[in-house]
Amino acid sequence: MGDWTHWGHLAARYQEPRPRKLLALDGGGIRGILTLEILNEIERQLRQELNRPDLLLCEYFDYIGGTSTGGIIAAGLACGMTVAELITFYRKAGPEMFSRANLLRRLKNLYKSGPLEAELMRVFGEHTDLSSEKLRCLLLVVTRNATTDSPWPISSNPDAKYNAHSRPDCNVRIPLWKLVRASTAAPIFFPPEVVSWDEKNPDKTFVFVDGGVTPYNNPALLLYRMATTPEYKLGWRTGEEQLLLISVGTGAAPTVDLDIVTDRNAVSNLTGLPSALMYGAMVDQDTTCRTIGRCVAGPLLDREIGDLVCRAPLTENQGRLMTYARYNADLSVAGLMSLGLGEIPSEAVQSLDAVDRIDDLRRIGQAVARQQVSLGKQFGEKWLSRS
Repeated sequence: MGDWTHWGHLAARYQEPRPRKLLALDGGGIRGILTLEILNEIERQLRQELNRPDLLLCEYFDYIGGTSTGGIIAAGLACGMTVAELITFYRKAGPEMFSRANLLRRLKNLYKSGPLEAELMRVFGEHTDLSSEKLRCLLLVVTRNATTDSPWPISSNPDAKYNAHSRPDCNVRIPLWKLVRASTAAPIFFPPEVVSWDEKNPDKTFVFVDGGVTPYNNPALLLYRMATTPEYKLGWRTGEEQLLLISVGTGAAPTVDLDIVTDRNAVSNLTGLPSALMYGAMVDQDTTCRTIGRCVAGPLLDREIGDLVCRAPLTENQGRLMTYARYNADLSVAGLMSLGLGEIPSEAVQSLDAVDRIDDLRRIGQAVARQQVSLGKQFGEKWLSRS
């Protein structure tokens, strides 16, 4: 890339090749509050390790990507919000974003402004788009275009093909708050969102649903690909010393219910589909990242392959494509008991719209952070000496 003028204030940060750091955030509805508690500990430890008490995650991570609720968090972080500010936002707006009680009203107001839209515009800015000076790092939001029946990963990368300002349907012109709103449209639970890419061309108006029903509910592998594959116009170098990817989940547990294959009716089966799809995608993407990367942290995958964590000294390069860490909660009964939270009902906190369990989800996230996140031990000076 030779011309950096269209990168604006980000040009100085990105034009020189250097090791890069990625942050990927899963989908999972209101369970995003759990993610935020893990991020809160990551932010705290980074500030301590780097001796920068006011460090923002957008200053440490070069590219932040998320799906569904992870896209909302990613957008906030990329705009320079602290984790504490996002926790406050979720506590205030979470019930509006993720409660099924609002379903009929949101369907009625599909093409109108409402309380949720007003809150999103207040937080992200009515006119903030992906080319805005407000963005402090690169951002990826994973959506699903139901009109074209395809995943739509929308990146702020100024050099990306569909971000060219000469295009009437240029991605970067879409208001950020609209992309965030589309990220809350989980099928069955919430109505779809309609976004116009080119107001002069009705063929460029699309219906969006939650990116969690793509293979990228866990967007870690997609984010890695978009950062390193030359066709995406970044082409960042791979290698354990060149690329760090931290992936944070929203909590998960396999659903074992024989009713699904026996006498449960069709409607009941459908309401279980989003969680089942998200769980399967999450495991698959995480396993692939641990396979191609040097995994330094991650909970058990299964009893056959274990956790795939590399326990060789950090100074010994294993020849992998990146350094990788995965933090997530096991929301099963056994998983909650291992966190010392056996009194929390497992089934209740697994729902995408468990808005009445925000405090329990925060406690789970805090416990996971204490148990799993140890940046100094897991990364050492290799990544904690670089701001």
